This record gives sequence, C-alpha cells and structure tokens, in this order.
Amino acid sequence: MASFGQKSRRHPRSRGRTWSRTGPDRVTLAIVGVICAVAGFFVLGIVLGPVAVICGWLAMGRSWAGSRPVPAVVALVLGIIDTVLAVIGLLGATAPGHGML
Repeated sequence: MASFGQKSRRHPRSRGRTWSRTGPDRVTLAIVGVICAVAGFFVLGIVLGPVAVICGWLAMGRSWAGSRPVPAVVALVLGIIDTVLAVIGLLGATAPGHGML
C-alpha cells in the first residue's frame, strides 16, 4: 500500500508529459478574438477590433503559411472589419454638420 509521503509523481504536469504551459492556448486566443470582434460591432469597436486582430494573429501562429484554425481566421477578419467600420464612423462623426450641435 502506498503512503502519502512517497513522491512517485513529483511533477505531474512537467514539460515532458504535457505541452508547454508558458502561454495561452491558440484555441483560447482565437475564441477570445472572436468574442472581442463580435462585441466590437456593438460597443468600443475602435478598441476591441484591434484586440481581435491581435488575438487572431497570435492564434494563427503569427504566420500566413500552414494550417490555420477557423476561429483564428474569423477573429482576424471580423477584427479588421470592425476596426475599419469604427474608423469610418469616427471620421463621419467629425465631419462638419454632423456634430453634437
């Protein structure tokens, strides 16, 4: 019978047994990017759009080559659309005759 004092498994999540846990997972970054992109269409598009682009780019592995997960591409594309629409909205709001007064 094994006692609790023995250390048969010293480091169960060491690098040799599982993947590297130094940074966020690519799928998690892609999902965060998609959520930011969708939320950016409704509020704070000028902030959440670039966040979605960055999350999508990091989830793709910072390259255009190779296989890319679908949520990462969706986050990247929606983030770009969101940012462009926010910039157009800001430019339209600053045009003469469309201000607060």
